[in-house]
Amino acid sequence: MAATREERDSLGIRAVPTSAYYGIQTLRALENFPVSGLRASKHLIRSYAALKRACAEANVSLGVLNPELGNAIAQAADEVRAGRLDDQFIVDVFQAGAGTSFHMNVNEVLANRGLELLGKSRGDYAALSPNDHVNRGQSTNDTFPSAAQVAALAAGRALDLAVLALIASLRRKATEFAEIPKAGRTHLKDAMPVTLGAEIGAYATALERLREGWPQVEASLGEIPLGGSAVGTGINTAPGFRSQAVANYARLTALPLRESRDALEAMQSRAPLGLASGYVRALSLELIRFSNDLRLLSSGPATGFDEIRLPEIQPGSSIMPAKVNPSAAECLAMVAFHAVGADLATSLAVQAGQLEINVMMPLATFEVLFSMETLTNYLPVFARTCVDGLTANAPRMERFLVQSQAIATVLTPKLGYLGVAEVLHEAERTGQPVQEILLARKLLTADEIEALLGKEALRRLAEPVV
Repeated sequence: MAATREERDSLGIRAVPTSAYYGIQTLRALENFPVSGLRASKHLIRSYAALKRACAEANVSLGVLNPELGNAIAQAADEVRAGRLDDQFIVDVFQAGAGTSFHMNVNEVLANRGLELLGKSRGDYAALSPNDHVNRGQSTNDTFPSAAQVAALAAGRALDLAVLALIASLRRKATEFAEIPKAGRTHLKDAMPVTLGAEIGAYATALERLREGWPQVEASLGEIPLGGSAVGTGINTAPGFRSQAVANYARLTALPLRESRDALEAMQSRAPLGLASGYVRALSLELIRFSNDLRLLSSGPATGFDEIRLPEIQPGSSIMPAKVNPSAAECLAMVAFHAVGADLATSLAVQAGQLEINVMMPLATFEVLFSMETLTNYLPVFARTCVDGLTANAPRMERFLVQSQAIATVLTPKLGYLGVAEVLHEAERTGQPVQEILLARKLLTADEIEALLGKEALRRLAEPVV
């Protein structure tokens, strides 16, 4: 049997593995919530450790925490921030309301590592306590949302870099294909020409437009309830703790953090996480639209559009030889679908608060961070395996373009709406090209037809308006 140590909490005594840095309250959570096997995001672990160091420094400077204990907590927190104790954060993401289980997991790990640094045994909480020292002047109610918002800030910035890289890939392709005209489509029916470059460039513009909303999300996330303690009153905190702890936290994370304007509101409302989730949802919807277009434009080759070719990154069928699917675009859609679904879960969690606290914080935090992290992980892969290697099937696009009856729209100023419609209906009924009908009816001369419907005219038509 593994060696154990005895620990006591308010419910009694339990045996904890000697090797564990977590303690009795974490052990109870492990037993009570064997739900998913999913563990906290590393962003949340790091942000919580930084918060605990910020609070320890504030308490030492205010004279309510022994400097030796404060230094031990700070050093342990730095080790956690460096990723050295990740395996000790074992609480399932689905846990007791408000996040007390994970919060105590943090407190116990820091206390037990701090005890080692002081030359004492793990579990010797009389010397360094998870509750009385590591958690001095703090509550789950103010620390969990603060750490969650800081984690979302860090994860959001990483996601933003991934979005920027995808935008750069799209812009490169837009430039490469700027002179290739093709048939446009609305309602999946033939429409006026566009260029392939403009079509792809518009995807980049959509992502750029979305990024304009991120600073508002950052501003909301940066306003944190740290220092409000249990219900926003600052109970059991030393005078000046709130301002010092928040300032320390901002310094340690290099993020634009500030005290909440209303301590009770900041405890009650999880709107900042809702805003972050909404941002990820909007981004995901654009990515889904983009991936759908790529799959459609590359469909075929014999029975689809086949206007573009996506890189062949893996065989697409276990039974049909040589079949290659748009796997990267499919994966992007699945990742984005999950983020859209996660936004619904987050929305339900954000609205589920009662009075002075929202106990659904762990769910909202998990969903936001998981969505940000999966998109951050995959967008660079998608850029590399799909966008960067995308090629144009120019002959196919040219054939579709010259066959498209929609281009006859340019004849409307000369022949009128109904006149052009009559020509198009005859072309559809007889199979004759529009140009031949125009000549046969002597509606336009050959030179006029070339000027309006020739290749150079079509190329000019496809250029986007500036």
